[in-house]
This record gives sequence, C-alpha cells and structure tokens, in this order.
Amino acid sequence: MTMKAKWWGVGPLLSAALLSGVFASATSTIHLDRKGQRWAAKTLHKMSLEEKIGQMIMVWAKVKFLNVQSPEIVQLRNEMTKYHVGGFGVTVAVEDGQLIKSEPLEAAALTNDLQKHSKYPLLFAADFERGLSMRLNGATAFPAAMAFGATNDPRLATEFGRISAIESRAIGIQWNWFPVADVNSNPANPIIDTRSFGEDSALVSKMVDAYIDGAHREGMLTTVKHFPGHGDTDTDSHLSLARVNGNMERLNTVELLPFRSAIAAGVDTVMVGHLLVPAIEPDPNLPASISPKVITDLLKSQLGFYGLVVTDGLDMAGLTKVFHGSEHDISAQIAVAAVRAGEDMLILPGDLDGAVTGLLDAVKSGEISEQRINQSALKILRMKASLDLNRHRTVSLEAVQQLVAQPGNAALAQKVSDEAITLVSDAGHVVPLPPLAQSGQPSGIVAVIFTDQPQGSEGSRAFVYQLRQRAADARVFYVDRRGARDEEDAILAAASEATHVIALAEAVPNPRRTTQGHSGGSASLDATPLHVLDALVQQAGPKTILASFGNPYTGGSVPGLQTYMCTFSNTSGSAASLVAALFGEIPVHGRLPVSIPGLAPRGTGLDRDARAARTDTKTGTEERYRP
Repeated sequence: MTMKAKWWGVGPLLSAALLSGVFASATSTIHLDRKGQRWAAKTLHKMSLEEKIGQMIMVWAKVKFLNVQSPEIVQLRNEMTKYHVGGFGVTVAVEDGQLIKSEPLEAAALTNDLQKHSKYPLLFAADFERGLSMRLNGATAFPAAMAFGATNDPRLATEFGRISAIESRAIGIQWNWFPVADVNSNPANPIIDTRSFGEDSALVSKMVDAYIDGAHREGMLTTVKHFPGHGDTDTDSHLSLARVNGNMERLNTVELLPFRSAIAAGVDTVMVGHLLVPAIEPDPNLPASISPKVITDLLKSQLGFYGLVVTDGLDMAGLTKVFHGSEHDISAQIAVAAVRAGEDMLILPGDLDGAVTGLLDAVKSGEISEQRINQSALKILRMKASLDLNRHRTVSLEAVQQLVAQPGNAALAQKVSDEAITLVSDAGHVVPLPPLAQSGQPSGIVAVIFTDQPQGSEGSRAFVYQLRQRAADARVFYVDRRGARDEEDAILAAASEATHVIALAEAVPNPRRTTQGHSGGSASLDATPLHVLDALVQQAGPKTILASFGNPYTGGSVPGLQTYMCTFSNTSGSAASLVAALFGEIPVHGRLPVSIPGLAPRGTGLDRDARAARTDTKTGTEERYRP
C-alpha cells in the first residue's frame, strides 16, 4: 500500500489512513502507531525552545575508530548536550580530495555511542547513493544510478533499495539521502551526471519509485533530491549557484515529474537544492532552498507534500555566496531564511552555533513563531517514533556481520553492473575481442587509463587486475592531468605496435574537484588528458576501444571514434563487467539512458552474445564477482 502523504506531517489534509498509521509498504518496519503519536506529542510538550530547535538541525559525524574518550567523540557528545541536535549525517574523512573509507562495525559503534549519550533518540542519515560502499569498506558495492537506467529494469532498483536498507539499518543509519530524482538532460552538467538514472522523466520516475519501494520494505527512510530539479544545469552548486532556465511548462513536463511520482509513492523527505529557478522564484537572491514560492507554494500546496522538507548542505557555496558577513552570521541568516521558507530540517550548517542562535533570536523577536518551530519538531519526532527509536535506539554489533555484504547481495550488485554495459558503437565489430593466442604468445593489448589519480582509483586498478587475468602481458599506461604530456609519445609508440588498444576514460561527478582546467566541468576528463585521448584515437584508429568508466558523454568529444562502450560507473564491479564483456564472457544488452550529442541518441545499444565462460577471479579489492 502506498501513501499520498506522510503520516508524520502536520499539514491541513490528514486522511483516515494517516490517522490510523497506515504505512508505505505492507512489509515495512516504518510504522507510526498511536503509542508513537502520543510519545511524539508528549515529548514535544516537555521540550524547551532550544531543544525543539535542536531537533531541526543535523551535523556531520565522521566514522573511524574512536576511543570512547577521544576528542572527536567528546566533541560530538558536547554538540548534542549544548545544541540538542536531532541527528547526524554520517560520513568519513577526506584527504587530498579522496574519501578515507572506514568499516561497518566502526559506524555501528559510533551510532550506538551517540544514541546512548543523547537525551532524545537521534536520526542518522547518509549519502549512500551507491550503497554503503561509498563510505565503508566491505559493504555491497553497487554502481551509480545511471547504470540502473541502462538496464531499464526497475526490479533491480527495488532490490538496490532493499539491500541498502538492510545494511544501513544494521549499522544504525535509518535515512538515506537518495534516490536522485534529477533528470540529467544537460550533457554539460558537472555534478549530477551518472548520479541520475537518465534523461527521460518516465525512466527516472519508475526507477525512483522502485528504489523507494525496496527501501521501505526494510524500514529505510528515503529522500528525493534536488527539488525542483538539478538535471538541466551546467554549474556545480557546491561551488556556485546553479540556474534552471526552463519555463513552467518545461518544469511540469520534465523536472517535476519524478518528484510528483515519488510523492505519490510515499517518499519520506524531499531535499531542496540550491538552485535559481526564475520560472518559480524570480528573486535572484532567493535560491530554491530558501524560497517560500518553491517550498511552501509549489512543493507543499501544489504538489501536496506534507512529509519532511530538508535542505541540501547549508555549507555549500551555492547558498553561502548569497549572504554576507562572518560564517556565524551567514549561518544564522540562512537558518532563519530556510525555516521561514518552509524547511523542516537544516542539514550541515556551516556554523552550528550561528544556526541555533539565529533561530532562537528569530523566535524571541517574533520573526518566526514558536508554533512554526513546533510543527517541524513534531514532524521529526513522529518520524523517529515511526522507526521505533523511542523504544529501541541502538543496534547489535553481532548482527552487522550477519546482515552487511551477504554473498547474494554482491551477486545482485554484479548483475546490475553486467547488465548496464552498453556498446554504443562498433563500426569494425571489434567487440568482443578475438580469442587470445596460445599461452606464452603475446596478446598485443595496450591499455591506457585516463584518470584523476597517478595510479588510478580502486575501480581502474580493478580493471587492470581483471585485464591481466586474461592478458598477463598487456601494457598499461596511466594518464592524469599532471603527466599527460610526458607520457604521450610513449603511449602513441606502444599503440602503433598494438593489436588492440583499450582506452579507459575515468570521469565521474565529484564536488571536491574544481572546474579550473577541465574541458567540461567536474564530470569530464581534464583538457590535457583529453588531448592525449584524441591523439590516441586518431593514431590507433579502428583497433581502439574507448570505454567510458563513468561519464558517458566523454565519447561525444572524441572525433573519429569507432568503438565505444559505457559502464556508467567506476566501481570495481563495473570494471569486472567491462573486462568480461570485452572478452565475450557475458552478453551485452545495455541501452543508453541519455543522448550523447554528436554520437548517439538515448536508447542506443548494440547487442552481443556471450561466447565464453566468465573468468572466475578476484579484483584488487579482494571481492569475488560471479555472474
């Protein structure tokens, strides 16, 4: 059974289903019963104004091994005590632009510790757009959303949601900031790209709804983002304000369709983006995330969403650049503007004290009523009760090893990566590669890895590992923006002698990159490696296979390209699928979920049958992949 509105909302239209506590899925563990409703109301009544405001704020908690008296854990406890925060966004540390992954057991220990020290139960959320493996080692590693779009199979998205929910709840995280409901219709989009299911609103809608269904089956709260749609933009909102230029007819027929569908499917929360949308809000100083016209008028009144409305990260430059003053003052101004616009929960303010102080002062001055604070705080408390957090806060550490990374989950994730492989073009019928010569004879394969990192990512290293299981003598070159020119002559010389050249172009959306020196934003190859790729394709010609390891638009900027494959993700699983497809070990039936200007329209894909048994091997991450 699906719901048209969420039962923890406090909007004016409460149906009988809301009052009786009907929940989103017949097997869901998300359920607000009458005891939960009474607990939420009673708890709100006891809270001070400071505590109610604290419920509306969520800050980061970074996972790593922490002694129970370490400065980091003490600081988190102090924030709970002083500011009464309602929950934490769970992430890991970043070094040199790369996430430093931690372990599922460490995450569970952290959520348990914070729950035990909090006066009120906490909500824990995370950006698990590809499942827990985005930030934690050992968890089931799913590919990016666009890979699901290439399969055109919503059943896989349902299983994705279900498995992500099981693993997340096992470590004490109840809320995923996913699925992405943006329709990626702009090839120049630097930050959405493969995070979207595709460029077709109908495809995005059915994948979003399927994920929500699967997550609800195992008790996970879901979020659609970035309202009212971040797909048709060419700016990274982490760096500056992105602009959506479509008129209302365009918004209603493209951007808003997946959000309407998700609301009908019972999505729990809507995250509002830091976007300028002149068709809805003409004021250039009011991004969607602080616009009453976007949140109160459109999302709530017109679309009928009465669940939890949350901000995107309030520390993002796309929003902070609108305001002036110290970080403390800016955080105060943003918090007040967001609540006045209709936001219920403030995610990751740049300055926690500023956000809390700003809201307290606004209530005391009458700028915001305490009743308005009560509405949002009650929604959040009801949400917590719907998860049974009022009775059971912590998780069993023993259960983590039983529920996270079950073998069947890895097989499902690999199936998605396999079915996503798309052969866009193959003028010379190069794929699959011919059977390798007898053992001891050279393969003649040269592989060139275009990547941000000198020795590649985990995924590109897995590609090399998989390739050498089939062709041990394959010559491999790594090309990044720092050494691209130095390697060019050696690469072209090797390519001239090769039987086949495999160019792996690794480019994925990454908010930690700047756009300086990039040919097309943070989801594209840098300009210098792209020059080397062009030269390689021109010289090696028909014996070159270009495989986009992430961003599928890369091939559209390479003239003379004859054979082009897409994985839509750069995970180790995608690497295993790509190599298996190259050697004819798995069939290829993927279809482009986006159009590639100058190369291929949406829906393009050549079919190839498997002709050999899949090699049973391990990747460099010690994960075993089976068909």
